[in-house]
Amino acid sequence: MNIQARMRDIIQAEARAVAAIQVDAHYERAVRLMYECPGKILTTGIGKAGYMANKFAATLCSTATPAHFLHPAEAAHGDLGLIGARDCIIAFSTSGKSNEVIEMLELARHLGLETIIGITSHPDSPLRELSDVVLDMGVIEEPCPLGLTPSASIAAMLAISDALALTLMELKGISRHDYGLRHHGGYLGRTARIDNT
Repeated sequence: MNIQARMRDIIQAEARAVAAIQVDAHYERAVRLMYECPGKILTTGIGKAGYMANKFAATLCSTATPAHFLHPAEAAHGDLGLIGARDCIIAFSTSGKSNEVIEMLELARHLGLETIIGITSHPDSPLRELSDVVLDMGVIEEPCPLGLTPSASIAAMLAISDALALTLMELKGISRHDYGLRHHGGYLGRTARIDNT
């Protein structure tokens, strides 16, 4: 095996997955739903997609949109009580078929949840049926030698979530000062506060 060539192939496969994302009116609607959300912004996912959902919530918080990650397994043991009817939940699932996520969203609807944004790839996913807005990741080919390990799909999720968060930040008019108020430590905090004291 040519290790360097193989690594380049993997990186290029992930770059292709990101480049193939087709941003359309659904993406704009998702940003506007988040902007206009009268309740909480919640994110969810399981497995590697769950890590992306958790990271998305952290990015939203740091860019002045309070958000919380809701783990589907913990939701089954009472954390579902976090959900209110006026909230907006963004669900990450490449297949859109993860039982834990689907069950949680179905039960959230029973609690009156009005807005679900699904980020998924598979055209036959139950997540599409449960979502008010679907952000289609496109057809993803994982570069894993088994075709199984999520990597290109995770790169696509990361790009989509960053596009949502940063567009929302700009739409809300978040300033360098606003950013600095949420970063009191570290390099970003120091940099954001330059000329803002």
